[in-house]
Amino acid sequence: MLIRIPNVLAPSEAAEICQLLDGADWKDGRQTAGYLSQQVKQNHQLREDHPLCIRLGQRILDALDADQMFLSAALPLKVVPPLFNRYANDEQYGRHIDGAIRHIPGTGHRVRADLSATLFLSPPESYDGGELIIEKLDGADSIKLAAGDLVLYSASTVHHVVPVTRGARLAAFFWLQSLVRLDAQRAMLFKLDNALQRMGHDHPDHPALVDMMAVYHNLLRLWSET
Repeated sequence: MLIRIPNVLAPSEAAEICQLLDGADWKDGRQTAGYLSQQVKQNHQLREDHPLCIRLGQRILDALDADQMFLSAALPLKVVPPLFNRYANDEQYGRHIDGAIRHIPGTGHRVRADLSATLFLSPPESYDGGELIIEKLDGADSIKLAAGDLVLYSASTVHHVVPVTRGARLAAFFWLQSLVRLDAQRAMLFKLDNALQRMGHDHPDHPALVDMMAVYHNLLRLWSET
């Protein structure tokens, strides 16, 4: 499951966040990586307890709470607050997989990482390289989105970030635990929800609409974990 979600932030909002991050106190990204990832990770991150990280992370969470496409695709139960990274000067992140369990800073809570998300903040024309490469059985997807757009993908995938050879790539990233654990089930529910929305728009009085809605909610009831 790989879904591109446009306009989570308006381009002007993404630009404002980039401006705030421009003078941030960036730290070596390897400080937050596991043993194997430290060997392939070359970037900088904002400390998770930095006031700017907390403030901007909450701003992104508020935007996600209002984004119907994100809510439909992710069916979020628990979300790890967003973090921020920066790639420049040939920095990259080699092939790796995200950890299965993440902790929420400042709490004793643990989150199963079902989905990973990257919210692109820098305009793609402002830097070269920096593509997020997500491996699949039949090849790989190369992701480089507009400022304010988000990609949502299974945390179980191997992925990497291509070296940034010009400019700087700023992004927010986070993980979430979904109400529905299995990727295939989430994908079916997302497709069904999209069909229901189209049918509700085009044929709001169709007698089958309620029956289809019942199927959606009863599948969600069957598959969800709380």
